Amino acid sequence: MATGMVAGLATITPASGFFGVQGALIIGLSGGVLCYLAVDLIRIKMKIDDSLDVFAVHGVGGILGTILCAALMHGGFGGVGLDEGATVTSQLKVQIYAVIVTAVWTIIFSYLILKFISIFIELRVTEDQEIQGLDNSLHGESGYNN
Repeated sequence: MATGMVAGLATITPASGFFGVQGALIIGLSGGVLCYLAVDLIRIKMKIDDSLDVFAVHGVGGILGTILCAALMHGGFGGVGLDEGATVTSQLKVQIYAVIVTAVWTIIFSYLILKFISIFIELRVTEDQEIQGLDNSLHGESGYNN
C-alpha cells in the first residue's frame, strides 16, 4: 500500500501545478497500476535487483507522469491548458522527447561517473561479503539482533 502511495506521488510530480482534480485522479490511478505492473515485471519476472523498487516506482511513474502531462493538462480535464498554438499531439512529442533526452543523459553520465569511481574503489562487494551481510563484512557489526 505504501509503494502504491509513493507511485502515485512519483507519477503526479512531473505534472503538479498543471492538472486539475480529474487529471490528478487519472494519473494517480494509472501510475499506481502501471508501477505495480513494473515492480512485478522488474523484480519478479526479470529478477533484477531494484532496491526498494526505485526504478519501477519512481522511474516508471515519472516517465508516465511526464508523458500523460501532454493530454491531462488540457482544460477539458481541469488543467491549466496548453500553450497557444499547441495541440495535445505536439505537446506529446515534446514530452516524449524530454523523456528520451533525460534517459540518454542519465545513462551516459551515470556510466562515466561510475567508471571514474571504479578507478579508485571497487563498485561491487565480493560474493562472500554479500552472503555474510554488508553490515558485518563492511562495518563489523550487525544491524539487527538475530
